[in-house]
Parts: sequence; structure tokens; C-alpha cells
Amino acid sequence: MNANENLSEASRKLMTELQSSGLRLVDPRAGAASRRGGAGPSDHKAVTVDGVTIMVPVHTSTAWNSPFVADRPDESGSSKLLRGSIPIASISFPKAPRFYDLTTQDGVPYSHIATLHSADVLATTVLQTCIRYESRRKTCKFCAIGQSLAAGRTVAHKSPEQLAEVARAAVELDGIKHMVLTTGTPPTPDRGAQVLCESAAAIRAAVDIPIQAQCEPPDDDVWFERMKASGIDALGMHLEVVTPEVRAQIMPGKASVPLSRYMDAFKSAVAVFGRGQVSTYILAGLGDSAQAILDIAQELIGIGVYPFVVPFVPISGTPLEDHPAPTPEFMKSILAPIGAMLRDANMRSADIKAGCGKCGACSSLSSYEA
Repeated sequence: MNANENLSEASRKLMTELQSSGLRLVDPRAGAASRRGGAGPSDHKAVTVDGVTIMVPVHTSTAWNSPFVADRPDESGSSKLLRGSIPIASISFPKAPRFYDLTTQDGVPYSHIATLHSADVLATTVLQTCIRYESRRKTCKFCAIGQSLAAGRTVAHKSPEQLAEVARAAVELDGIKHMVLTTGTPPTPDRGAQVLCESAAAIRAAVDIPIQAQCEPPDDDVWFERMKASGIDALGMHLEVVTPEVRAQIMPGKASVPLSRYMDAFKSAVAVFGRGQVSTYILAGLGDSAQAILDIAQELIGIGVYPFVVPFVPISGTPLEDHPAPTPEFMKSILAPIGAMLRDANMRSADIKAGCGKCGACSSLSSYEA
């Protein structure tokens, strides 16, 4: 059972509020370093609430005005969480992993190859460039994939050998439980599936760790079989936004791949990876109505796809940096019924072999599956 499923109602409510409102830090150096910019979830910090580690925005405009403040940690690493000036809970911060102290055989810091997410998940963007991001007309307006590369905190293309070396060290030194391989979309019909296969094969040859890969639907569904054969256990193909009109506005390049193609790809992928082992990110708060998200979540669950619904986080330096985050009330109106749908379908996050849905740190969704 996922630890989120044992949360009290008060803790579940607090997690949902923190992920919408963000958190101000008295000591920004507490725990593992927070992450600014880059692909995937960003501008967050890992925070442990009631034994469950979640990712909470700390570098966003919303967080700067948050009513929540984390006091300086004491000697045990525990920190008082205050709403205004009133202490309401005790929280802590996962420590920096030991593998961050190492460099690859070719001299690249391990932290530039892969990073710790939550408390026990290793994540990396294999290709740090994207055909969508390189065009102002096509870019996803919420995405910051180019920021960490421009800041010199990563490399453009992580080699299979580098990934295998870092993954092995992360498992041996820090007890990493599973790994996420995502990618910017290259100008090839496979949409990055090829580099994900090469990366996964090298990693699985070096260390036994479950892997989720994430990419846009490739042009040919045969890639799902190839990804599975390479050692990939679970697959993410992310819708992000579900209403066609909003998709065209928020992510004009990615919207050129229609929802119908995603649905066909989901069905083919589920046939390969299995029910519940295919997932999709949905960013709540970008303009989709609650009903639109609920409707497509029900359709996805019927196909066998886990709809990982997370609150939108406005990342600094993107066109949507001042876009408001969704309210806790809006998130609960979505997460509670989707959690019930997942429970009724017997398709829970704890049963996912690897990836964002299993980790669950960017959303309190899994706590609503109980």
C-alpha cells in the first residue's frame, strides 16, 4: 500500500494546500537542494509531511506569497510548519543524496546527469533539447526545459554509459527505488523512443532498478514493444492539457498531435505494458474545467491509463510564470472523484512499477485512492 493511503484527512488536506499555495523557507539550505528551471517538475523542494514526501513549490510567485512558512530545522532535522505565525505541523526535508558528491569517469558531476526526486526516485531528462521549445510559436508555455542547460547544471544529451554509472551509484549509495527517464522531443518519428531504449538497456545491464520512460507518442506503435524489450517497465505519455482549445493556446506545437492519436497510442501501449503501467500527466489549473478533467480521467481509466493529475506550478522565466496556481478547493474537487474512480477500477498508484504516478510526490492524488 502507498504510504499516502494511510494519511489522515488533516494531512491530506495540508498536502493539497501546500502544493497549491507553496512554501516560504526561513532556511533555504535545509535538506536536499531545491531545483530551479529545467524539464519536468521544477521550482519545488522535497518536504516530508506525516511520513510522506511531497514536492512543494518554493521558487514561484505563489510560494513567495504563501501563508505557509517552514521554520529553521532543529538538530533532529524537524521543522515547524507555520500558517502565518501559528505552528500547525512538524515537517522535515530529505537530505542531499550521497551520489551528488561524485563525478563520472569523464568528469561530469553526477547531479548533472540525474537528480533525486522526492526521497527515493532518480530522474533525468536524457535529451535536454526539444523541437517544441526551440520555436516561440510551438513552445509549451509552461515548460522550462532549456533553463538548466543554459545555466550549466546539466548536459544536452546524457550518454547511456553516464546514466548507467549514476543509476548504479544512486541505488548502492542512497537506496533509490525506481527511475524516470524523460526526454525533450527530437525531430525524429520515434519522438525520443530510440534514445530511451538505448538508455534503459544500459541502465538495466548495470543495475536492477524499475524504469519508467516518458515521451510523446511515437509515429509507429512498434516502439512500445521495443521499449518494453529494452528494460522499460512503465510508460508515460503526457497530455498535460485536455481541452483542444486550451491545448492549442498553451502548447501549440504539442497540440498538433491530436487527442485521438494519444488515445490510440494509450490503447496500444497498455496492450504491451499492462493495465495501470501506462500513465499521463494532466496539469490542473491551465484552463481545463474540472468536468473536462474528470471526463477524460474516466475515459483514460477505462483504457487502463493512470491519470496523474497535478496542480500546475508557474515556473519562473516561462511565459506562464505569473499564471495563478489552482486553488486547493479546485484540486480537491478533481482529486477526490478521480481517487474514487481509481479505487473502483482497482488501479492504484502503489501497483505502478516505476515513475511519477508511483512516486506521487507532485500530487496528493494517491491519498484520495484510500
